[in-house]
Amino acid sequence: MKRVCVIGGNRYFGRQVVELLRDEGWAVTLVNRGSTEPPPGVRHLVADRGDVAALRAQEFDVVIDQVCYTPADAVAARQAFGGRVGRYVMTSTIEVYADQDTAEPLAETDPLRWLTEPVPAGELEYGAAKRLAEATLAADPVFPVVTVRSAHVLGGEEWTGRLRHYVEHIRDGREVLVHAEPRRSVFIHHAEIARLLAWAAGEDFTGPVNACSHGELDVFDLCERIGPARFSVGEPASPFSFDRGYAMSNARAESLGFAFSHTRDWLDSAIEEAR
Repeated sequence: MKRVCVIGGNRYFGRQVVELLRDEGWAVTLVNRGSTEPPPGVRHLVADRGDVAALRAQEFDVVIDQVCYTPADAVAARQAFGGRVGRYVMTSTIEVYADQDTAEPLAETDPLRWLTEPVPAGELEYGAAKRLAEATLAADPVFPVVTVRSAHVLGGEEWTGRLRHYVEHIRDGREVLVHAEPRRSVFIHHAEIARLLAWAAGEDFTGPVNACSHGELDVFDLCERIGPARFSVGEPASPFSFDRGYAMSNARAESLGFAFSHTRDWLDSAIEEAR
């Protein structure tokens, strides 16, 4: 039985990953600081993700790291698991492409190119921090690394409330603030990203993979599926109004054997869940 450690799989699709792996017969350990109990049949290790000593005291075959947000987090993961696990899967984000404005779907960027980025003073912006975390793991790797770059996640108990923002504004007849020329993006269903992460844990490929359902949407497409909406150009624009393109290609993951859905297959049900 393979042993998998899931760091930070407390809620939303992270908890679904834990349950999927458990149901597939993995010996699952959930690592968190004690705020959330694990599902039945899952071992619980109460520890901070930066507690290298506590993590080094464990034996795992695979690690899925849901909360590797910064280069410091990546350094801690290297120290805890270097030379000791056969596979490390980092949940990353579409925001690593925030500096690449293109209408064409982006293939995976080699994270090593981000090592040359100047590091700004003060706290890193989210996408930049994720880029440097990926680069830290990829440079002189101490375990096989996969980084799953997730598109914007919709459906289920989506705790950020971004989709609910549109449902409530349209229901109440309030104007939706948008950019002057909103651009298109890709999305993924919460159950689909959970399946992909569980799948990636059991495969043998390495490197980054983009994770997105087929089909792109802009804020007008999204609102049209919810109901008649009134728009106004203004700042701050609403959550899924983008002033740059966020198109990713999922071709690498599909070539490796993962089949993605199309956004139209699940968007209406995700909207209903947000009502």
